[in-house]
Amino acid sequence: MDGKSSSENKKQQQLDQYRVTNSGKPLTTNVGRKISNDEDQLKAGVRGPSLREDQQYLEKMTHFVKEEIPQRVVHPRGYGAHGEFECYKSMKHVTKAGFLQEAGKKTPVFNRFSTVQGRSGSKDTARDMRCWGAKFYTEEGNYDLTTINNPVLINNDAMKFPDAMHAYFNNIRDDMPTASAAHDTFWDYVANNPEGLHQVLWIMSDYGIVRSYRMMPAWSINTYLFVNAEGTATFVRFVWKPVLGTHALLQDEAQKIGGIDPDYHRRDLREAIDRGAYPEYELGVQLIPMEDEFNYDFDVLDPTKFWPEEVIPVELIGKLTLNRNVDNYFAETEQVAFSPGNVVPGIDFSNDPVLQGRLAAYLPAHYHRLGPNFQELPINQPVCPFHNNQRRGGARFRIDVDQVSYHKNSLANNTPHTTPPEEGGYEHYPEKIEGHKIRGRSESFNDYFTQPRIFWNSMEPVEKQHLIEAISYQLGKVKSESVRQQSVNLLANVDKEMACAIADHVGVDHPSGTHVSVSTSYPSLSLMNTPKSASTQKVGVLVGNGFDSNEVTNLINLLEQHGVFVVTIGESLGTVTGTDGTILKVDQTCLTASPYLFDSLYIVGGNAKNEAKFHQDVMYFINVLFKSYKPIGVATAASSQFQIRPATGIVFAENSQNFGEEFVSAITQQRFWDRI
Repeated sequence: MDGKSSSENKKQQQLDQYRVTNSGKPLTTNVGRKISNDEDQLKAGVRGPSLREDQQYLEKMTHFVKEEIPQRVVHPRGYGAHGEFECYKSMKHVTKAGFLQEAGKKTPVFNRFSTVQGRSGSKDTARDMRCWGAKFYTEEGNYDLTTINNPVLINNDAMKFPDAMHAYFNNIRDDMPTASAAHDTFWDYVANNPEGLHQVLWIMSDYGIVRSYRMMPAWSINTYLFVNAEGTATFVRFVWKPVLGTHALLQDEAQKIGGIDPDYHRRDLREAIDRGAYPEYELGVQLIPMEDEFNYDFDVLDPTKFWPEEVIPVELIGKLTLNRNVDNYFAETEQVAFSPGNVVPGIDFSNDPVLQGRLAAYLPAHYHRLGPNFQELPINQPVCPFHNNQRRGGARFRIDVDQVSYHKNSLANNTPHTTPPEEGGYEHYPEKIEGHKIRGRSESFNDYFTQPRIFWNSMEPVEKQHLIEAISYQLGKVKSESVRQQSVNLLANVDKEMACAIADHVGVDHPSGTHVSVSTSYPSLSLMNTPKSASTQKVGVLVGNGFDSNEVTNLINLLEQHGVFVVTIGESLGTVTGTDGTILKVDQTCLTASPYLFDSLYIVGGNAKNEAKFHQDVMYFINVLFKSYKPIGVATAASSQFQIRPATGIVFAENSQNFGEEFVSAITQQRFWDRI
């Protein structure tokens, strides 16, 4: 079992009753009848037709053809893991939510990470928005915190969400997936709906191709309310911050890895948990008093705008640790259902128009996909008791034995009964509402370019170059010259120089307009300022026979002490032998491994049966990591064998007294952008 035992986690205790081991047991039907033959249908004679009375076959086959439930319309490609949230400090001054009342309070959580557009069989590394659903199994009921990996959304009213997704999804004519919006309809949508430009810039930036779910931040985007025991409300947005920092792939890496290992992110998450390198994330909140709603140069209810950390600080209130992999992907990850409407006392909804629209969308989606009793599925059940008057419906697990199933009755003494708010019953914040019935939006939502300009200003030169290259790649695939021109004209509002560079790449005229006059920048928006660590970085050790045993084993031991994941790569599977007889197990070969899957290399070299091929393979690995600005460590003997030229991030053991520490430092740095 990964992580803590079930005896320490209420959700795992609950799930234990549903976990079944079939190994070593007799084969039966679903009602327990033992099966004597599971290879042949019941037939009229060995060559005769099969019989309709073969209930064993009908049960087996009809179940098989219905084993897949409808995919999620968005976010079908996902992966999940169990974890535990520990509260850092009491937040009772702003919320009465039970799981945030005292330091050290622990709450079991199930988490699902996903892309937006790709179907269930798509690649993990597509340039796309990532979503993160966290289901807190609190003592007051389930609380679902739904977030994405950038702080803004493509639309500021839920009415437009289907339009944005229709423009983003597979081409309607040929159903070809793009998974990164490189087609005419999406860019046509953006060019004609400028509120969407802000999130597009985030997705086209390095935030759009995350290195790992373990290194991915997330924001609630929507504005919620904290409500304390005195009935005082506070605007709140939530932020997940990965302890390992926020890191990204290069566009070339993401595209190559998508073909080499489409399951890259899910494999990375699962392997880290299996190794005991549990992913950790700190939960932060940004708080705005209700009376300060109009004191900012952005609307606090507009989901297309972020709340700058430098203006509204992020207060860290707890840590989530993912410490157990799922036992059954379908039963847990595929059947889990999140909803922003699942809140507990102390958390309520603001008038954010996207949040208001989401509250009406999730339940019908789950009913369509999973049926009316989806909340009875083990992964969705709360750990606290639940009782109501809902009855029947497909896949009903509960066996309700009550005579009555209606509220206000005498036969059951009017139970199940309601609970007063002072005893824990949920009560909405009594916000005063005034206004005319209208379809419209606040004028304060219509500043489309100030924050995108701030985002651009906040990026370092290398990040700006990546953004230009990403948009040029995307728009370069758009067939309509008109759409390309409209998109470039829109981008000029963010930065004229950037728009002109993209125009040159995609063959359209320079825009006539210019960017908004905003010079503000925020260091928190640049990935160059993220925490960095050598821990869990994957290092490929390219090694043959005759290696320097002392040098290599000391370096590998040092790397493992720093939490680095070490993978040995050789000419063939088996072992390699060092100068003093030390044996190293070869984990992967130059054929089965790919340089794109490693964060750094340790080039040891040595002897091989096919020296020329081994040398060629090693040089290929070196060239790929060199072009990706990643660190490379070079063993003493490898310096002459491969003649690797010096550059930043290339660390040589030859004539170095501190090679190990220098290499660990380079691994921690991760990228060397000044390399030429």
